[in-house]
Amino acid sequence: MNSNEDISLLSDNDLVQKIVKTNDSQLFAVLYDRHVSLVYNKCYGFASSKEEAQDLTHDVFIKLFVKLRTFKGTSKFSTWLYSFTYNFCVNYVTRNNYKKNEKNFEGEFPDVDEDVDTSESALFELKAEKLAKAMELIDPNDKMILLMKYQDDFSINEIQESLNLSSSAVKMRLKRAREKVISVYKNLK
Repeated sequence: MNSNEDISLLSDNDLVQKIVKTNDSQLFAVLYDRHVSLVYNKCYGFASSKEEAQDLTHDVFIKLFVKLRTFKGTSKFSTWLYSFTYNFCVNYVTRNNYKKNEKNFEGEFPDVDEDVDTSESALFELKAEKLAKAMELIDPNDKMILLMKYQDDFSINEIQESLNLSSSAVKMRLKRAREKVISVYKNLK
């Protein structure tokens, strides 16, 4: 491929194969331009500021360049990148915030009352500001699956593919994550 126009016509999967073969940073820049907004938006969901989201985005792409050869092409690149970004952000949040949150909530989260509604409709009725606070206090993996389902409108099948889980495992994790966020939400002042 001789011109930039030809490069822009490549599919993501073809572009990734060429980058892996050549280690060409100009090709990687094309991939970056295509996906930086998506990655930034996902990082922003885990960050406490725009600057932190920008730093996370930068770090994701650095790690991505190194790990690109692990992409097998069995799914769409955007799905793989989405999962890669979420995992990176979850690991980041876990490393930096989990200990702080653990101190705030000694022991496990309280059990959800049997009488408390933990359905999707109950989740949607929570006040946004208080919900955002509750989301910061739950386990990053629970936050991730809730964001995938309710912020990014992923189907159960798309979550299943991204996280390499069975459909029933995805449904159970969503149910448990809803229970946890609603429990934390109810205990916030």
